[in-house]
Amino acid sequence: MTSPIDPESFDHVTDVLIIGSGGGGMTAALAAGAAGLDTLVVEKSARFGGSTALSGGGIWVPGAPSQRRQGYVPDPEQVFRYLKEITGGLVSDARLRKYVEAAPEMMEFLENLSPWLEFVWKPGYADYYPELPGGSPLGSTINVPEIDLRTLGDEEENLLTPLALAPRGIWFAPKDLRLFYQVRQSWRGKAVLVKLIWRMFRARVFGDKMAAIGQSLAARLRLAMKQQNIPLWLNSPMTELITDLDGRVIGAVVEKDGRPLLVRAARGVVLASGGFDHDMAWRLQYLPELARVRQMRGDDKDWSFGNPAATGDGIRAGEKVGAATELLDEAWWFPAMCWPDGRLQFMLNERMMPAQFIVNGAGKRFINEAAPYMDFAHAMIDGERSGVTHIPCWLITDIRSFHRYVVGGHLPIPKVPFAPVPTGWKVPAAWLESGVVKTGSTWEELAAEIGVPGTELRRTAERFNELARKGHDDDFDRGDSAYDNYYGDPTLPNPNLYPIGKPPYYAFQIILGDLGTSGGLRTDEFARVLRADDSVIDGLYAVGNVSAAVMGRSYAGAGATIGPAMAFGYVAARHIAASDNKDPVTHEPAKDPDLQGGNQK
Repeated sequence: MTSPIDPESFDHVTDVLIIGSGGGGMTAALAAGAAGLDTLVVEKSARFGGSTALSGGGIWVPGAPSQRRQGYVPDPEQVFRYLKEITGGLVSDARLRKYVEAAPEMMEFLENLSPWLEFVWKPGYADYYPELPGGSPLGSTINVPEIDLRTLGDEEENLLTPLALAPRGIWFAPKDLRLFYQVRQSWRGKAVLVKLIWRMFRARVFGDKMAAIGQSLAARLRLAMKQQNIPLWLNSPMTELITDLDGRVIGAVVEKDGRPLLVRAARGVVLASGGFDHDMAWRLQYLPELARVRQMRGDDKDWSFGNPAATGDGIRAGEKVGAATELLDEAWWFPAMCWPDGRLQFMLNERMMPAQFIVNGAGKRFINEAAPYMDFAHAMIDGERSGVTHIPCWLITDIRSFHRYVVGGHLPIPKVPFAPVPTGWKVPAAWLESGVVKTGSTWEELAAEIGVPGTELRRTAERFNELARKGHDDDFDRGDSAYDNYYGDPTLPNPNLYPIGKPPYYAFQIILGDLGTSGGLRTDEFARVLRADDSVIDGLYAVGNVSAAVMGRSYAGAGATIGPAMAFGYVAARHIAASDNKDPVTHEPAKDPDLQGGNQK
């Protein structure tokens, strides 16, 4: 929409309008508000938090204050080198350097702004490529502590929650999950199980509503917004951007209470509305391999863990005002299991289990099974394009592993009646009936069940066992990286290798899931939206999954989606506040921003 620039034609006026209430949007709001700018956040859905609220809540920030407090100070030049290596030239040096510089600043700003914004670092969750120059085996994933959601008051019911909620009282602090997966290998793992039982008891008796990971992060950001009196409109989708005659974005059309409102943004609009996770027609346009798989399976599921409200509204609105896009065929891929009811389950620790291997439709291994999930998924896509079925592929293991490791959410302990997760020594009959899990008493029998050549599956199993007995994966180097080892078995010489033993054998189907799309509007180092010729669309910024990822087609470490979203939300707000432009409608001089205004607790 092109405005006649009549101040009286607008229904609402603010300095900064932010579209979306995930980590990027709320961080941008806090930074803009702290700079003395009137700020409004509008959210399409009835719940705030976006994909951040559904996430693991990690924030990848090398050099964060919580690291420095423990004496760990990554060299920024080495971090830049690491990012440049993994992004392979797809991302400008300016954007990479801005992230390395601004992400720690953002975290320091948030810590100084509000006591709700507390961050911790637990060393040991390695970067995803720790052996590369600049990569770290200690990792740079920053977390928030757990929080009782009752502190949100009336806002508690407005927090977006996962579709598959854990039983009340079940929550994992940083590193709890890793130890939990070692419930049969260590006393610390058993201690975590006891702790979970205690938390369930407390929740039932004392009414605790504890939440961790993404739920805690979203709740804390919202509490900080409330503390700073920054308004949030729920059920208020943005339907169109408003530009002036020169093409500058000066506001947006927002539907509120069933009617469209013209909202003027005197200083800028920040798109933080997420990707197009659940617009399957759009996604299939850029990844036709999925269309073939869906047709073959007769499957209409979209296989995305992303925010149900993420359907690409912000990207389309940006395109309508001339924005360029990048990486629309890309996503934050995550191999997963898809149960018949459509429920998705991450396939993470299972790929690091020692006694397993993964085969394609030819019955062959095709990658280090413990590889970072983006790499694993890219191998699935590339393999599918070669003409050999890789979507789905199959994780092969034995009954010993099922009795020893957490597989598919099954807890390897004696059967517990009414337990919130599967327990016991038998593979649940429902799993086998679903077709997601297959079994066989010989390699040939299992191969027939999953539709791969029996001779090839036997050959793959025999080769894998040969390598496992030797203690090194000569074919794919599984276990060589500190990242591979994280969810492996620490009681073994190679935490990721052990021979597959006696039958029955089992095969778990792996599909191509994702945490959301990662392609979107092209932006510069200040998060300004760009046209195809790299000229700036004045007044328009984009952060998070609505923008093309600063990680390119890679993933630096746990939290490499939320970290950039929050960092560039901060960068966008600071850039808006520091601009000396006049109000595009009234032509009045801009305010002098107090950029330190938020540095008081």
